[in-house]
Amino acid sequence: MKSKIWLSSPHMGGSEEQFVKEAFDTNWIAPLGPNVNGFEHDLELFLDHDCHVAALSSGTAALHLGLVLLGVKAGDEVLCQSMTFSATANPITYIGAKPVFVDSEKDTWNISPALLEAAIIDRVAKGKKPKAIIPVHLYGMPAKMEEITSVARKYNIPVLEDAAEALGSSIHGRRCGTFGDIGVLSFNGNKIITTSGGGALVSHNSSVAKDARFLATQARDEAPHYQHSQIGYNYRMSNLCAGVGRGQMQVLAKRITERRSIFEQYHTHLHGKKGIQFVEEPEGYFSNRWLTTILIDPADAGITREELRLAFEEENIETRPLWKPMHMQPVFEGCPFYGDGTAEKLFEDGLCLPSGSNLSIDDMQRVLEVFDKKLS
Repeated sequence: MKSKIWLSSPHMGGSEEQFVKEAFDTNWIAPLGPNVNGFEHDLELFLDHDCHVAALSSGTAALHLGLVLLGVKAGDEVLCQSMTFSATANPITYIGAKPVFVDSEKDTWNISPALLEAAIIDRVAKGKKPKAIIPVHLYGMPAKMEEITSVARKYNIPVLEDAAEALGSSIHGRRCGTFGDIGVLSFNGNKIITTSGGGALVSHNSSVAKDARFLATQARDEAPHYQHSQIGYNYRMSNLCAGVGRGQMQVLAKRITERRSIFEQYHTHLHGKKGIQFVEEPEGYFSNRWLTTILIDPADAGITREELRLAFEEENIETRPLWKPMHMQPVFEGCPFYGDGTAEKLFEDGLCLPSGSNLSIDDMQRVLEVFDKKLS
């Protein structure tokens, strides 16, 4: 059998072991320590824009704490991009709130500002003003944050920005994760850099980051004994994982360059092929190209998305359909949805291609050969 080509596997830079060894040598194996502080500082320097970072156990934990810190409570409604991974929407339900899903627009595949405003107007008319908005930068492509935040300000609704897939992406030079009232990052094993598992909460307000750290360490009050005045969570990043993150930060710029190079190789090879479409960067937008994605028009390409995926599977190459929209998921059946069919069409025709920064020349050649065999 041919070796497996993964969609997006971890890629170490070489110095991660040094930071982890230091944690062992100094016995900092707890969920806190110098690596956690150092990793937060490295992220703050990278994001710039006067940001404060709390390193957490996952991006999902960051989304959950973000909702808590924004004051979302049981019975509230939260507007959420439908075209996303379930981890974006799940934390809404942890609190007992209700997700209200909004469709994508065709330029970036992210939440539609026009449909977002229409959803707000309708929910307000129904007597249920949403308590937060969660846009997502899908596959590293920035959402239309200037328009989204303009709508949010107009109706005085805070924005929880899911930048889990977009570390290093930007709009007019401003990093994704810094546009919302609170931003969220992920360092899961498949992300552009990884801490094995991990995430971060980002805020312009130092007290918000401080509160996040407090809640993430079981909300223990200052006292010689264990005293708790509010519910806390076990959400802090470990010093070992943060050590991996510190090493990964040293190669982040290189990883972004490598991912964008992979996109360009696909783009160049498939240019002019009938029925194949890429999502392009709007003017002033910069995508980290975490995953390269395509749309396949079966009428022109002579093959469906699923037929192409199975052809890759036969060659032991991992590809994957785009995220199945949340409003189509059985677990969210009955939740309100405001849309025009864009996300459903993206899911029907979209495919994620192998995009790991450790993709070899031979690996890429194997992937491109499948296209050459299958496309008309």
